[in-house]
Amino acid sequence: MQVDADGAPVPKEFMDAVWGAVTRLYGEYGASLTGLTLIDYNEEKKTAVIRVALAAVGIVRASLASIVSIATREAAVHVVAVSGTIKSLLEKLE
Repeated sequence: MQVDADGAPVPKEFMDAVWGAVTRLYGEYGASLTGLTLIDYNEEKKTAVIRVALAAVGIVRASLASIVSIATREAAVHVVAVSGTIKSLLEKLE
C-alpha cells in the first residue's frame, strides 16, 4: 500500500492509525478477527506491506479507506496490490 502523508510517518504511527481505523469501524471484536501484522514499511518510499487474515480483507480495505490522518498529519492510504502470499505480492510490486 502507498501512504500519502505530509512527512513520513514512522511504522508505529502507521500501524496505530490502521488499528484505530479498524477499531472505529468494526470495534474490538472486528479488529481481533483481522490478524493485522506489519511485514515491511519503507519510510523513504512511503510504502507498507501488511498481513491480514483472508476473511478480513474487506474489513481492512474499508478501514484503510477511512484513514484521514496519521499522527495528527493529514494522510491517505491507498491499496496498491493484494495477493495470497507475501512472496507473490513482493514479486508484483517489483
